Amino acid sequence: MSLPALRNLDMTPVNREGKTLFCLYDPEGLVEEQILLTPAAVFVASSLDGQNDVRDIQVAFARQFRGAIIQSEHIEQLVRQLDELGFLATDRFRTIEAQVRDAFAQSPTRKAYAAGKSYPADPGELRAFLASLFLREGGPGEAPVEPGSGPPAKAVIVPHIDFARGGHAYAHGYLGLYKGGKPRTAIVFGVAHHGPSLPFILTRKHFETPLGTVEIDQDAVGRLAAACAWDPFEHEIVHRTEHSIEFQAVMLAYLYGADVRIVPILCGPLSEDPFLTGPESLEGVARFLATCRDMAAAPDNRVTVIAGADLAHVGKHFGDPFNVTQGVIRQVRARDEEDLSHVTHMEPNHFYRSVMKDHNQRKVCGLSSIYATLKTVDGAAHGGQMLCYDYAPDPAGGMVSFASVLFP
Repeated sequence: MSLPALRNLDMTPVNREGKTLFCLYDPEGLVEEQILLTPAAVFVASSLDGQNDVRDIQVAFARQFRGAIIQSEHIEQLVRQLDELGFLATDRFRTIEAQVRDAFAQSPTRKAYAAGKSYPADPGELRAFLASLFLREGGPGEAPVEPGSGPPAKAVIVPHIDFARGGHAYAHGYLGLYKGGKPRTAIVFGVAHHGPSLPFILTRKHFETPLGTVEIDQDAVGRLAAACAWDPFEHEIVHRTEHSIEFQAVMLAYLYGADVRIVPILCGPLSEDPFLTGPESLEGVARFLATCRDMAAAPDNRVTVIAGADLAHVGKHFGDPFNVTQGVIRQVRARDEEDLSHVTHMEPNHFYRSVMKDHNQRKVCGLSSIYATLKTVDGAAHGGQMLCYDYAPDPAGGMVSFASVLFP
């Protein structure tokens, strides 16, 4: 009898008392629990393809581990454990999924998913934590005390890596934004890390943060939805756990309270074949970005565009066969700087082609969100100021680079 299939999960190596274990988790966040597995258990779990039965796995296990025998009850016990967690494609998981999707659909707000995980959930602790980002090593060295009174910045590119590793770069970007005039609306382009292959995904849900709820500009979302050649709300649940916009909402709430509305847009691929065709080859992408540009250009709108975008993802955790060395870091920085020169010179198409000329070998996850930002302020901004460039190690083996760029 075939055993149920393992769902599409992610796995990260973890060192425990000198031994390497593997943390299995749900990247979509439909299941919150995680499980640590030995290499042998990982092999069994990865053999759950919906076709293999217990005997098939025993034979494959013996072949993989030089004749070692695994008892059928051990396989069955692991299968039960994975099923109880919701890690298998069974009725148990489908029930969990339906409950999560229904709760999200019924809620008028998008909950602060990363609160208590990536940043403090207590408002007082969060304010102190965010204030420290501006003064810590690598930060701008000054706190946001007095907001500017002029026109708001046209755009800012900031990271979406966690605050612990990239908070100083957030601080550079948001201090630059704060010194300009306060925007009325912020169009925020994030990254759909685990979404379908759609160009843009919208939500009408207000964003909760420990510092208050950041409201949505519903009229703007409606205009963008009308410009889509696809249903931009069909996969709205991707917003539920995606951090790339949530971290921007937290920073805006810290600086402005509830006085700034947002237009949250998660970005996917903008091309049918990014290696052969240019951006905007998917139907409706050009019209969507033209609508963004119209909204940003309206003189009485006071709109700022924000890209929550990281750059390179390099190393074994990201599928590369090599470890990150100083030589690799230098190579990544050189290519990042080449790409960013097109960003600061307001050259969206050149930026896109620069990233893609080596088939995006560095896995720049912010490609679409940065491109969309540049296209949205095209003709309005005259150039960008590089405020910060840095990288951070990935705990599972690798590095992530990021930058902050201000377009006054």
